[in-house]
Amino acid sequence: MFKSVQYNLYIYTALLTVSVSAASICVFTGHRIFAVAGIFVIFVCLLNMNRCYRRYSQNILFMLNALENGDASFRFSGAKLSVRERELNVVMNRIKDILANARKEVIENEHFLSIILESVSTGVVIFDDAGIVHKVNRGALNMLGLPVFTHVNQLHAIREDCPQLFLSLRPGDRLQIALATEREEMQISLSAAHIRLKRGMMRIVTMNNIGNELEMKEMESWIRLIRVMTHEIMNSIAPIVSLSETMRFLYRAGEESQKLRHNTLEAFETIHSTASGLIKFVESYRKFASVPKPEKRIFDLRVLVEKIFRLHETLLMEKNITLDVCVPETFSIFADENLIAQVIINLLKNAVEAIDADTDGKIAFSAQYTDENRIYIDIANNGKPISRDVLPHIFVPFFTTKADGSGVGLSISRYIMRLHGGALQHFVSSNGMTVFRIRIDM
Repeated sequence: MFKSVQYNLYIYTALLTVSVSAASICVFTGHRIFAVAGIFVIFVCLLNMNRCYRRYSQNILFMLNALENGDASFRFSGAKLSVRERELNVVMNRIKDILANARKEVIENEHFLSIILESVSTGVVIFDDAGIVHKVNRGALNMLGLPVFTHVNQLHAIREDCPQLFLSLRPGDRLQIALATEREEMQISLSAAHIRLKRGMMRIVTMNNIGNELEMKEMESWIRLIRVMTHEIMNSIAPIVSLSETMRFLYRAGEESQKLRHNTLEAFETIHSTASGLIKFVESYRKFASVPKPEKRIFDLRVLVEKIFRLHETLLMEKNITLDVCVPETFSIFADENLIAQVIINLLKNAVEAIDADTDGKIAFSAQYTDENRIYIDIANNGKPISRDVLPHIFVPFFTTKADGSGVGLSISRYIMRLHGGALQHFVSSNGMTVFRIRIDM
């Protein structure tokens, strides 16, 4: 296209140059008629150059304006034009077709994505920093119980703090809230992402109704808890019932007093030990159910860890366990110091118990900040790993593989971390060490 324009301009420029030179020569040589003719040619060249430039400019501007307005129905004609002008129009028509096809493809992709967005059950809300909603799918409208959603302030009608929750969500955040609509109350999981477009920063919030999943998990937890409690209680009650029946039979049979006295003492001893075990179990349940609400404040983790390890120094030395601590000199966290200490002590004792006395035991304690404003506190040991059949139950209350264990240490520790808005996780490191990770969201 530009070669055609340049070619025409080159021709007119050459004619203009020749005419100016000829007119100048005629003026100096006194041939005024030829000078006038040269001036006339110069005027015609300038006029044609201006007409050519204006026509090309008008056509290009017309094409750009039409494409900008979404109009691709125009076409430049090649009739009654010069060869160069026809070539230029052909090129412009081709550019128009390419841009029109690209625009059509973008529209088709947008339509395709809109269909997908409307088809998924996950609610999607896209809004800007001012709270103006640019896109919302049917799933989000159904969860919110709104026929139209144009601004986040409309969420005031559902929940007072809901607009601020949406606006304060940061990329990567996950939040669980309860939303009560006219039809039902739902447990909604929110997650956010940000994207910068030409029109500004856009916030994308996805919403998932996790009520059914939570109910299923809750039911599974209750079933496991009831199964464990039933097992413990039945193990304690069964011998008491059996001994009671035996003593009733002996008294009714009129056994000798000495033998009856001996059997009675044995029965009372058994009943006492069994009842003591049952009380111990109930105390463990009470301990699990009475975890206080965290009273958070800023404290230095390294100071707390050094204090805990000094208290357990004898226990570590008895089993010849090497302790490796990797915590910065000043490592401040915002949490309940007493509850975090309880979690660390539980995990430290479990790590010590997992290591056999005749092995070179090692416990590694480390803490670090992450880019997601989180703190990871890892307690790793090289003891015997947790077997696969036991692993799914390690956080179930009262589940234990130890003869004298209560089975509440790990479950209480995880519960404490959930009260902090964090988590307690288990995994095996690349070097084969068993790791329990405390995650605290800042």
